[in-house]
Amino acid sequence: MIKHKILIIDDDTDILTVLKANLELYEFDVAVSDSWTEGQIMLDAFKPDLLLLDIMLPDGDGFKICRFIRKNYPKLLIVLLTAKDKISDKVAGLEGGADDYVVKPFETIELIARIRACLRRSKPAQDKVTVRDMIVDFAKRTVVVRQKEVILTPKEFELLKLLILHMGRVVTREEIKKALWKESKIYSWSRVIDVHIQHLRQKIEDKSVGYEFIVTIPGVGYMFIEG
Repeated sequence: MIKHKILIIDDDTDILTVLKANLELYEFDVAVSDSWTEGQIMLDAFKPDLLLLDIMLPDGDGFKICRFIRKNYPKLLIVLLTAKDKISDKVAGLEGGADDYVVKPFETIELIARIRACLRRSKPAQDKVTVRDMIVDFAKRTVVVRQKEVILTPKEFELLKLLILHMGRVVTREEIKKALWKESKIYSWSRVIDVHIQHLRQKIEDKSVGYEFIVTIPGVGYMFIEG
């Protein structure tokens, strides 16, 4: 079995020791660094699949580091570790290119689940995805919900595809705007994204029987859930 490689950059040596030991129990290949200076060197030497990055490092701002990594290592998955739990901090991290954001203190089992979810999402997209009673065929651009075909507009389909490809994590409004309306100017007060989400929900969900796919994360964006 090929082990996924994880690099942890955190200035708390106790956290590094505990995380390394726990992640290795789950069959991950783990390297650690207590500074960005050393960690940056290890990015090229160790070549990790995923980076666990503490935002508050003594020799670098985690948000700036995240943006640097996203620009220079576009395929590297990034999970931010931080004691900051404000929505604004989470938005800054996600919009800076992070794949997920975990607030300290956290349970190891939660972190493992988030790591696995990130690795799962990074796999090449399938032509067809089944989520509960919904089948989405990306190649044919068709959607079938409970054996009935649902007709979506091109933008609604692209929005659904974007959310599904990032299933289990928050897709920020800024990410949606850049992916679907990159050629258009959408102002902060515009409700065009909200309207498309509303129409998409009306077509694929039935909340009267608890059939819900899209969850709103206030002030941040939306998340597609499996169940």
